[in-house]
Amino acid sequence: MTTPPATRERLIGAMIHALQHQGLHGAGLSAILAAAGAPKGVMYHHFPGGKAELAVAAIDTTIGLLCERLDACLQREASVAAALRLWIQRAQKGLQASGFDMGCPLAAVALESTAADVALRRALADGFARLRERIATALQADGSTEARARSLAALIVAAYEGGLLQARVASDMAPMKLAIEAVLALLDDEHQNRETS
Repeated sequence: MTTPPATRERLIGAMIHALQHQGLHGAGLSAILAAAGAPKGVMYHHFPGGKAELAVAAIDTTIGLLCERLDACLQREASVAAALRLWIQRAQKGLQASGFDMGCPLAAVALESTAADVALRRALADGFARLRERIATALQADGSTEARARSLAALIVAAYEGGLLQARVASDMAPMKLAIEAVLALLDDEHQNRETS
């Protein structure tokens, strides 16, 4: 028998769900508290900074989950391109299954944040850097130079996030699939060139 998630985790989960569906400013605190089954006082016990601090925790948790899923794909697949394809297909399936309603919580916060949202932007910047680093490390292990691995990792994360945004607003996976396949074709070509040279 599994134990139910603790209040802190329920609050973070409710915030992630709200960010995916309503965005940062559309996510009402009352609805988040109701979804988490938590009174306001308990939320401020865990997150004294209120909604903004909870959003930072949601960003950190989302990045952690994305990295875990990416690591699992990298362990499962023989090539980095195949692992990335599998990792990205999971996001595509989630978006399609939601009827193109569920966006990326990272993109939602990034688009709505302002220069005054220092902690939020720092969490996002650190999170995107972690994803890029994870991908770059895998590409280096596959034979790419450090500089090439870093530039490809930045391109992959940009295509992933930008593709999700375009697919969501179009209610069509084609923009994301086209962008991702173009990037992954580069990886396949480079891998084959290294093997034949």
